[in-house]
Amino acid sequence: MSTTEPAFVVITGMSGAGRSTAAKALEDLGWFVIDNLPPGLLSSLAEEAGRVNMATDRVAAVVDVRSLAFTTDLNAAIEELDGRGVGVRVVFLEASDEELVRRFENVRRPHPLQGDGRLVDGIDRERGILREVRANADLVIDTSLLNVHELRKKIVSFFGGEDRPGLKVNVVSFGYKYGLPVDADLVVDCRFLPNPHWVPELRPMNGLDAPVRDYVLSQPGAKEFLDGYEEVFGVVAAGYTREGKGYATLAVGCTGGKHRSVAMAEQLGARLRERGMDVQVSHRDVGRE
Repeated sequence: MSTTEPAFVVITGMSGAGRSTAAKALEDLGWFVIDNLPPGLLSSLAEEAGRVNMATDRVAAVVDVRSLAFTTDLNAAIEELDGRGVGVRVVFLEASDEELVRRFENVRRPHPLQGDGRLVDGIDRERGILREVRANADLVIDTSLLNVHELRKKIVSFFGGEDRPGLKVNVVSFGYKYGLPVDADLVVDCRFLPNPHWVPELRPMNGLDAPVRDYVLSQPGAKEFLDGYEEVFGVVAAGYTREGKGYATLAVGCTGGKHRSVAMAEQLGARLRERGMDVQVSHRDVGRE
């Protein structure tokens, strides 16, 4: 290990949203991971990691809300570490109420905060406690539609190349009729473009197919939109980097998330890569119709 402070990540979020899966994925990448660490011990963990000769300089801690002073304790610990020059990044795992209820019912376990109330009462209480933490998190991942393998793949995609500096960008296409991605930092709307759904020969295809891509990109305003948003996001990305934000999710939407948003997301991803950004592109709703 080098004499510099280790990379330090805090994994938190909703109970049942996949904290353990994320922690195991980091372990498989060679991170030193401690589960269920009280927020007040984060500073001690960082100090010990920097003092002893550990096999890795990448440390992660999984913390949850079982402490009533969770938010205060976590914020104080992060502020203390920032003051010592330890760059702490917070990963927040999210899922819909319906999905969390289903997961808890499948394992037949109560929510840790439900007490004598219902399962939904515990989930609602936890959301209230975590609201500020979620708002300040560096990376929010919505696991509602992800299985354990897909979540692991997301974690690996974000943390598997940590030696590469700079902002990591996730461009995701989606359909408005299925709802906004809850983990999006920025949302852009492609519904101003003609919909290939109404072209019979294009309807069965999606935005990854060349005929759909060419149709979308040939429409008035498509190139101007890409040119303009590429420039805008370049400004935003530079600001994120100055502020120490390591991750950004850009959501590109159309009605069904099949044609326009897919083609435009692919184009935006390619343009941002040409600018030297670390970009991954995914398509949330392709195949969902």
